[in-house]
Amino acid sequence: MDQAEKRQRGRPRAFNAPQETASVQSLDRALRILAIVADSAGLSLSEIANTSGVPAPTAYRMLTTLEAHGMVEFDKTNQLWSVGVETYRMGSAFLRGRKLVDRARIIMQDLMEKTGETANLGVAEDDCVVFVSQVETHQAIRAFFRPGTRSPFHASGIGKAVLAHLDGDRVAAIARRTGLEAFTEKTLATLPALSHDLAGIRARGWAIDDEERNEGMRCVAAAIFNEFGEPVGGVSVSGPTVRVTPERAAAIGPQVEEAARQITAMIGGRRR
Repeated sequence: MDQAEKRQRGRPRAFNAPQETASVQSLDRALRILAIVADSAGLSLSEIANTSGVPAPTAYRMLTTLEAHGMVEFDKTNQLWSVGVETYRMGSAFLRGRKLVDRARIIMQDLMEKTGETANLGVAEDDCVVFVSQVETHQAIRAFFRPGTRSPFHASGIGKAVLAHLDGDRVAAIARRTGLEAFTEKTLATLPALSHDLAGIRARGWAIDDEERNEGMRCVAAAIFNEFGEPVGGVSVSGPTVRVTPERAAAIGPQVEEAARQITAMIGGRRR
């Protein structure tokens, strides 16, 4: 086999740069800036420069280039930069490739109608859960997580449902890497407290976020598995504590677990 045949597809010929030096610095900076802008509701140039560590003149040139491609937008009135529609289009293309989102929608709709509360779908990333879809309740007071919202594993129903099906060493490693920030008085901010709760989740099949991320909000969740039996995300029902009481959460739990089981089957997954 000659050298041309050995070359990996998607790389130029004679590309042998070490992995750590293969990145393009300007592209790396631009993507860092885009991620910072996407994680906010609008930032000034100075805020972007300070957060990214990129000098303001350089950051401005990168922002205007991203703006030309529709990746970011500039509000002249408030002098703030925000994420652009082209970024959403590309994100939607990613989601189209994830059959989980499309196939879960009908189950989420049914779950919302049965419980009367908002149904959510989240996928597990390295350090958090990312909410990718939601079916809102018709109630005036309701939970809302816009697509792309991130939540720590230890402080979300879906996150804990995922952690419950990982081995203890991996859970501990995630806790060390991300920290266990206390968002409310009820957040499980120590590893022993979190581990005890995860054992209960495994036993009953579903998790509860009992005002652990946001006061006045309760969430019931269950994990979704891929074809290898690995937890890749979850489905949940969330609502205000005045409606989702502990007794009602206990009744919703089996419904959420069944919804997760159906979604797992629809994507060809299996629970270990």
